[in-house]
Amino acid sequence: MAFGLFKKSPKKQETPVGPHYHELAIHDIIKETKDAISIVFENPTSGKLNYKSGQFLTLIANVNGKEVRRAYSLCSSPFVDERMAVMVKRVDGGLMSNWLPDHLKKGDKLKVLEPMGQFTTDYAKDKKRHLVLFAGGSGITPMISILKSLSTQEPESICSLIYCNRDIDSIIFKNELDKLQTQFEGRVHVIHILDNAPMNWQGYSGLLNKEMLVKLFERIPNWGLDKTTYLMCGPEGMMKNVDTLLSDLHIPKEKIFKESFVAGVIDKDKKDEQKAATSAGNTAHEVTIRYDGQEYKFKVEPNRTILETALDKGIDLPYSCQSGLCTACRGKALSGKVKLDEEEGLSQSERAEGYVLTCVGHPMSDDVVIEIG
Repeated sequence: MAFGLFKKSPKKQETPVGPHYHELAIHDIIKETKDAISIVFENPTSGKLNYKSGQFLTLIANVNGKEVRRAYSLCSSPFVDERMAVMVKRVDGGLMSNWLPDHLKKGDKLKVLEPMGQFTTDYAKDKKRHLVLFAGGSGITPMISILKSLSTQEPESICSLIYCNRDIDSIIFKNELDKLQTQFEGRVHVIHILDNAPMNWQGYSGLLNKEMLVKLFERIPNWGLDKTTYLMCGPEGMMKNVDTLLSDLHIPKEKIFKESFVAGVIDKDKKDEQKAATSAGNTAHEVTIRYDGQEYKFKVEPNRTILETALDKGIDLPYSCQSGLCTACRGKALSGKVKLDEEEGLSQSERAEGYVLTCVGHPMSDDVVIEIG
């Protein structure tokens, strides 16, 4: 699953090095559907990289002479799979999503940024809960990782997956999902919904709307609010429909978690509002960044983001999508005021705790101190 759109910094970046970067060999490339592949990585010589189900890897490649970064969710589970794997689905006009399946081969090496992301949960043998997962297309990627971990690590918990696709040939990980349903019968429930269903299709078809969601909720087990958590990842329209239904059912927001993977379109009026807000007083402000045991101080000009400025100065801060969605650049503002162009990547609780995203963040005072990592 790719997060947002890549926006290149004006200055050419050198190939990154350091403890947060790894060069991984490709163990295998699996064709999942006609336009989706899984990339399975060899473990580094230093041992397995630690990660959580629901996190992502940032892949870094040289495409047409330029460094390109994209974040892709891990489809592997640290409890089940020997090797880490991500899924890549072709996107029309997508630079990295088309370059990888066209050029990558077994044995090649890719530079990656260490696993990141907050779309995670902790597992315990004594937990008893119900995870309801809503996925659309490539949004299945973090979900299958979570599903595998939950089913193996929490014998008293169950999972219901509602998975939307264009047609039957577009279902990513179909065989693996079928096996999980069989292996964990009664605990793993998978409901497929197809836009264009074949004549002999016995399941749901059409777009996922409110009426269909109401029927689906009558089918899945009801364990009550206290024991149920809702997760969603997929196209914006699908997630809005699910969000509306959950709101109508009075599901508390703290029980709902989302992973966005495509930057939404910002209308012109909103862009103008953002520009006016971030250029307040047309004044540059000093920012202090604490990262990796180092402290960096620099001024950020109006209409420039904190990350853009840091990269221009050769400060190697973590980042990936540069759209405010993947949270690879997340840091905690210890003081000062920071304006974000896009807040979708952060939960309400994260914003309340002072977390900000440097890729879409603008300092609004001279006392901004941000701690990363």
